[in-house]
Amino acid sequence: MPKAQKNRASKQAYISTSQPMLDGFVTPFSKQLSTSNRWVVLASKIPWDDLVSIYNRQLGNGNTGASGINPRVVLGALIIKHMCTLSDRETIDQIQENMYMQYFIGYSSFSDEAPFDASLFVDIRGRLGIDQVNAMNEQIIKLANAKTESPAVEEQEPLPPSKNGAPAVDVAGENKTGQPPAITHEGKLLIDATACPQDIRYPTDLNLLNDAREKSEELIDFLYVRCGGLAKPRTYRQEARKKYLKVAQKKKKSKKEIRRGIKKQLGYLRRNIKNLHGLLDRYGGLIPFDARQHKYFFVIQTLYDQQAYMYENKTHSVEYRIVSIHQPHVRPIVRGKATADVEFGAKVQVSLMKGYAFLEELSWEAFNEGARLMTVIEQYKTRLGYYPQQVAADKIYCTRENRRRLKELGIELRAKPLGRPSAVKAEHVSPGERNPIEGKFGQAKTAYGMNLIKARLQSTSESWIATIVLVLNLVKLTKSVLYSLLRSLVASATIRPEKYFTLIQPLCSKTTDAKNSMFLTFSADPY
Repeated sequence: MPKAQKNRASKQAYISTSQPMLDGFVTPFSKQLSTSNRWVVLASKIPWDDLVSIYNRQLGNGNTGASGINPRVVLGALIIKHMCTLSDRETIDQIQENMYMQYFIGYSSFSDEAPFDASLFVDIRGRLGIDQVNAMNEQIIKLANAKTESPAVEEQEPLPPSKNGAPAVDVAGENKTGQPPAITHEGKLLIDATACPQDIRYPTDLNLLNDAREKSEELIDFLYVRCGGLAKPRTYRQEARKKYLKVAQKKKKSKKEIRRGIKKQLGYLRRNIKNLHGLLDRYGGLIPFDARQHKYFFVIQTLYDQQAYMYENKTHSVEYRIVSIHQPHVRPIVRGKATADVEFGAKVQVSLMKGYAFLEELSWEAFNEGARLMTVIEQYKTRLGYYPQQVAADKIYCTRENRRRLKELGIELRAKPLGRPSAVKAEHVSPGERNPIEGKFGQAKTAYGMNLIKARLQSTSESWIATIVLVLNLVKLTKSVLYSLLRSLVASATIRPEKYFTLIQPLCSKTTDAKNSMFLTFSADPY
């Protein structure tokens, strides 16, 4: 029977930022799209051309090969997935059923066909790393700066030059030749780190050894079939399973029982690894495993070495400790929080510039974020062209070396000063100054799923986290653009201030839901 061909993606061409008019969007219903819908509003604010160009540069197949899937469909589907915290399959189903989502991803009419197969999400996440997402975030903040510029004011005539020919200055010492002074310090930088827990089972030594033993038995069965004619090595799998369950199913386990169970599982796993090497010796140095089996073959050996070391030395810590044989890149991150002392996943360092988040670093190993402060400062200057005027950071960033270097650069550190508390409270730092970045973490974890990363591969997990940061900035962009528009109208006397509050009050009164309701809520301060 011939194998059926799988249509994984549509071949719609990308249309530039000229968004189709709402009247031109053909729907199966008599009613046209609402201009106040959240997907319609967000579609008009996103710089699609800039995001698409960054995505296309990552593909690198502009001259050769078949044309790829429409980039706007790809990026729009990712945004929908993380804004609504949907699974890959559910995202495709929602787009297939929702005409507003189809308008958001660039369709000109309603279609009942899926935009692409859900399995393509894995390849898409592999193309969008931290560098690509940060490049998109830089385009977003450029657009935000252009939209939030204050209305133009009447130009003043420059003062005549002084007697000695120097540029005329006012009493404050400002240059009055018409050229504004160069900006060296402006804005406030907030920085902090957090962990992004991975979707894995809570690891215990006994469970990890049992998983590794079962996987080693699968590899032995595979090699036994491939060799043919050989006696099958003994694995004692039924006996090992019974002894594992005898300890694992107890509600209360003593340390002695756990240690005895670990010792038995170590013995079974050691025997299986020895049998694997014996079967592989018959292939003359060639390993008949595929990529997946090859990974498990090395992971279970590394896990055995780590567990044997901890058992012999009666310790519970080892360097580069594996906590999941299926996701060996995941590491324990000690957080010391009330809910969880240890979290298992990636550690990220995020900076907040003008209300927009940037993913500065992502590592699967625990790192000291205080040593990365000056790198983030230089990144701030690269993105905006000047140093921040203030830096608000946690205690771990406030080392003597960082304080000295910030003082040399003329940057104020908003943190508790060294030494005894001063009697003068002029330099008092409010604990709430760092609330915006803590709130950003809460928004990412509560509303957009950063508290449970469900991707399995290392590269796709990193892209998952980076895309959530991108969604945070897109939502922020949509809020700030409308706020700045109303503020500009007030400043230019187009509308009266009392009319301004009349316009914005209905928006402020709307409640938000993380998944289904309008996210376009506004506050008195856009940041």
